[in-house]
Amino acid sequence: MAKINFGVHLGFAVNRWPQPDDWARLLSEELGLKHAQFCSDLLQPNFPEEVIDEQVGRINESCNEFGIEILHTFTSQRWMYSGHPDKEISDYWLWWLQRFSEISADIGAVSTGSRLGIYSVNDFEKRKDLIFNRIIDNWLKWAEYSKKAGLDCLTFEHMSIPRELAETITETRRILDVFKRKDPAIPILLCLDTDQGNAHSGNPKDGDPYEWIRAFGREAPVLQLKQRIRGNVSSGKPFTSEFNKDGIIAPDKVLEAIDSSGAREMTLYMEPSFRERLPHDNNVIRDLKESVDFWKDVV
Repeated sequence: MAKINFGVHLGFAVNRWPQPDDWARLLSEELGLKHAQFCSDLLQPNFPEEVIDEQVGRINESCNEFGIEILHTFTSQRWMYSGHPDKEISDYWLWWLQRFSEISADIGAVSTGSRLGIYSVNDFEKRKDLIFNRIIDNWLKWAEYSKKAGLDCLTFEHMSIPRELAETITETRRILDVFKRKDPAIPILLCLDTDQGNAHSGNPKDGDPYEWIRAFGREAPVLQLKQRIRGNVSSGKPFTSEFNKDGIIAPDKVLEAIDSSGAREMTLYMEPSFRERLPHDNNVIRDLKESVDFWKDVV
């Protein structure tokens, strides 16, 4: 049976509780959690160095005070531009990712990750191979830099449409095999997500979150959890009674799929999407507490 760690992705805190002592206290005292997946929206690599240094110090102090462990970090949703059509911009994002690796190591993480990349509409139609090779090359450079920063691996998230890389099980396997052949400085692995996968690919397995876990659990140190409403990909809901009644993500089935994959250890991070709309904005902590209760007897 795999060792399971359980925590929360900090996206919920970005514009609600952005200060480290606030989100660390919430995790510990309100949610009873000890694991957090840090996200780049809380500390941007392009901030002035003195701001980064001060924030890193506060993050470490707060995590020590409240017993929070940050094993993994991840970029926010739109940092996918290592394959930007303009190489100068692509090179900037490579620098940005490398700096985020340093920040990640400084707050105690063993890995960081991002979405692999996305083709512009024109590139998808006219020069996929060129952009794909650029993305792969940038990730190899990122891995080399991340090893020097002290990280153990990188992770990329599988996605849901053909213009985004890794949207089917077959394509994700191909990309992982490409990285293995390229022999990166540190392993480039997968960040699984229960709310991703191309349900319109023609292969039912590509829309089944459990098939993704079974296929890649051994190569995925991280699983991001969202409740997924039946027939609605990318619903991104919390695990509350309102959404669980029509949801397809069940804790026992997730753990069964992880064990079937042969994974030895995985960290599960709840990552529901809370929009800045009423009444949702007022119910974030309530919904997270209910979500933790839904999972706690299993994990």
